[in-house]
Amino acid sequence: MFQYFKKRYIIPIVASGFLFVGASFKDDFFEIAKQIEIFTTLFKTVNQNYVDEVNPSELMDKAIKSMLADLDPYTNYFNEQDVVKFKINNTGEYTGIGAMITRKEDKLIIKEPYKGFPADKAGLKAGDAIIQIGDVLLADFKEDASQLLKGAKNTKVEVKYLRQGKKLTAQIVLDEVEIKAVPFFSKIDEKTGYIVLSAFNRKTTQETKEALEKLKADGAERIILDLRGNPGGLLNEAVNVCNLFVPKGEVIVTTKSKNPKYNVTYKTTKEPIDLQIPLAIIVDGKSASASEIVSGALQDLDRAVVIGSRSFGKGLVQRPIDMTYGTQVKVTISRYYTPSGRCIQALDYWHKDKDGKATRTDASKYTAFKTKKGRTVYDGGGIQPDIELEETKLSTIAEVLQKNDGIFNYVTNYYYKNPSLGDKIPTITDADFADFKAFLKKEKISFDTETELALKNTLEKAKKEKIDETIKVQYDQLFAALQKSEEALLDKNQKEIKKLILDEIIKRYQYKEGLYQFYVKNNPEIAKASSILANPTEYNKILQ
Repeated sequence: MFQYFKKRYIIPIVASGFLFVGASFKDDFFEIAKQIEIFTTLFKTVNQNYVDEVNPSELMDKAIKSMLADLDPYTNYFNEQDVVKFKINNTGEYTGIGAMITRKEDKLIIKEPYKGFPADKAGLKAGDAIIQIGDVLLADFKEDASQLLKGAKNTKVEVKYLRQGKKLTAQIVLDEVEIKAVPFFSKIDEKTGYIVLSAFNRKTTQETKEALEKLKADGAERIILDLRGNPGGLLNEAVNVCNLFVPKGEVIVTTKSKNPKYNVTYKTTKEPIDLQIPLAIIVDGKSASASEIVSGALQDLDRAVVIGSRSFGKGLVQRPIDMTYGTQVKVTISRYYTPSGRCIQALDYWHKDKDGKATRTDASKYTAFKTKKGRTVYDGGGIQPDIELEETKLSTIAEVLQKNDGIFNYVTNYYYKNPSLGDKIPTITDADFADFKAFLKKEKISFDTETELALKNTLEKAKKEKIDETIKVQYDQLFAALQKSEEALLDKNQKEIKKLILDEIIKRYQYKEGLYQFYVKNNPEIAKASSILANPTEYNKILQ
C-alpha cells in the first residue's frame, strides 16, 4: 500500500518540479528570442535608413559594450583585436616595442620603457609622445593605435615623436617581449628574502618558486611577498602560489554563482616548498583579484602576516567565452570567497545609488569570520591587513596627481633639466616641491576633483542657459577658493607627494629595477614587514 502511495503521489510531484523548471526556461528563452528579434530589426532599419553612411561593425561594437557596461566593469566584449590583447595579458608574452604606453588625444605617450627591449634600444624615453607610426598620423587614426606597434619579430617600425617640444624620429625593431610576473627578488638582509609579484600570468608560480628556492639556497629564513599594485590575473596561478607555502589538499578559494556549474572549491594539488618559513605579504589599494586570493587565503589559514592597507576588493570571477568570427565575451560568472567564507568583492554593482554608482558596504555592517586558528577577520570588500600602515594609503590629492599625470609630467621636465644624475638618489627639497607646485600652475594641470568637476559642469550649464554672466563673479570666487584649498591639500600631503616624485625620478634614471633596489633599503612597508619577521614572538602573537 505504501509503495503504491509513494509511486502514485511522489512521482507526479517530482514531475511537476521538472515542468516548473521547464516552463521557467521556456519563458526566459521566449523573452531572449523576442528581444533579439527587436534588436536585429532595429539594427537593420537604422543601417538601411539613416541619413549618412554608418559603420555596422563600429555601431554593433558600441552597442554591445554599452549594454555590458550597465552590469559591471569586468563583463566585457572583445572584438578580434581585443582578443589578441587579452591573450597577451594572460601569457605575459607578445611581439612589440616593450613599453607601457597610453593614448592621450592624438598621441601615444610612453609611460615606461622596459629596460633592454625595443623601445629602450631605440632611445625612446618616458614622456615621449608618438605622433606618427609609419605613414599613419595618429591625429587621423581613431582606432587602437597600439596595434600599429605590434607585428612579426624583426619588423622595423618608423615613428615620429615629440620630446620637450622637438620633433624626433626613431626606428624600432620589434622583438619578443616577456612581461615577468616576478620582476625582482633579492635578500634585504642576511636572513630575509624579498619577492615582488607584479601579475598572475602563466609563469607566476614557476617564477615565484624559482625565486623562493634561490633565496633559500642563499640563506633566506623568512620571506616577504610584495603584492602592491598587482591587479591579479589567472585564478589557478593564485592557488598554486599559495600551494608553495601550504599543504596539499588545502582549500584556497571558493566560487559561488546562481549557475551550479560555477560553484567550485579550489584546493592545493601539489606538495609545498616550505610549510614553516615565516611569511609576510604587503598589499595596498591596487592589489586586486588573484592578489586578494593569495593574501586572503594565507591570512585565513594563519600562514602569513598581511601588512599595508585594505586591498582593492575585486571579488568577481570572469570567464572568457569564445564566440563567432574570432570574438569573445568575458562574463562575470561568480564571486570569490576566502577559506573562512569572506567575500572579497567591495562594490555592489546590482544596488546602485541615485547617481548610478555602485554602493560600498558600510564599515558598521562588516561581518566577522574566523581564521583557522580562530582569529577574527572581516569582510566588507578587499583584504584588511593584520597591520595597517598609513604609508600604504594614497590620499585623494595624490591619486589625482597620478591620474592627471601631474607628477609624471613634472618628472619628465626634471629629467631633461638634470641629465647627469645617473645612479644618484636625489633628495626632494622644499625648493623642489615649490618648483613642482609652480609647474602645476604653469602647465594649468587640472586636479579634476569631484568638487572641481561639479563646479565646471555648473558653469557649462549656466552658459547654455545664458546666465553665466550673472553668476561669473560668484563662480570666480568659488573657483579661486577651491584652488586655494587644493594648494593647501598639496602642502598637507607634501611628504607623500615628495615620495611619489622621488619614485618616478628613480624609475627615469634606473628603470623599475632601480626603484625596487631603492625600496629594499628605504621603503617603510618593507622595513615593517622585515622587523615583524625578525621577531618570532611578535610574528606568532599576530597569527595566534
